[in-house]
Amino acid sequence: MLLQIPDVLTKDDITRVRGLIDAGEWVDGNVTSGPQSALAKRNMQLAETAPQAREAGDFILQKLERTPLFVAAALPLKVFPPLFNRYEGGQAFGNHIDNAVRRNRAGDLRVRTDLSCTLFLSEPDAYEGGELVVEDTYGVHAVKLAAGAAILYPASSLHRVEPVTSGARVASFFWIQSMVRDDAQRALLFYMDLAVQRLGAELSLGHPSVVSLTGAYHNLLRMWADV
Repeated sequence: MLLQIPDVLTKDDITRVRGLIDAGEWVDGNVTSGPQSALAKRNMQLAETAPQAREAGDFILQKLERTPLFVAAALPLKVFPPLFNRYEGGQAFGNHIDNAVRRNRAGDLRVRTDLSCTLFLSEPDAYEGGELVVEDTYGVHAVKLAAGAAILYPASSLHRVEPVTSGARVASFFWIQSMVRDDAQRALLFYMDLAVQRLGAELSLGHPSVVSLTGAYHNLLRMWADV
């Protein structure tokens, strides 16, 4: 499931995050690459241990927790601390699939990468190129969202970032270990959750149909969740 999540950050939030990360230490993006990804990746990355990365990452995690669409779609169990990258001057990231497991630098966190997420921190008109291109069973999808919006997609997807030919594309990226590792099961729960919310708004939360559908949702989650 490929899902756009608008307005994770407000304009003021973006100003705050960019003020932090733009002043940080940026290094070669291959510091977090595996051997295969390093062959295709050309970008800059905010040092994972930089205090600005930690502060900005914690702030983004707080905002994600308050974004119902993200929580409903990802059903997060663990979220890898957000990282930050910048593409400019023709930099790009060729076709790749994210590593199945990510560990932080300290080695005290290990996350199974069920989902990948990119949170855009530059407006689309601030740079040329730089589309995130995700390939799945339904075709090829090019994504370039407004600053503050995020795209959520299975980490098993083949994807790339097109060359940035002018300006700078700045984004946060991270991975989620979901309570439900299977993408099809997670999508079914997500659409059922949306249906419960719509039906509850049309009828009432206490209506027998809403209660029954809510029970079915939680019984499926109980059956599939790995917590």
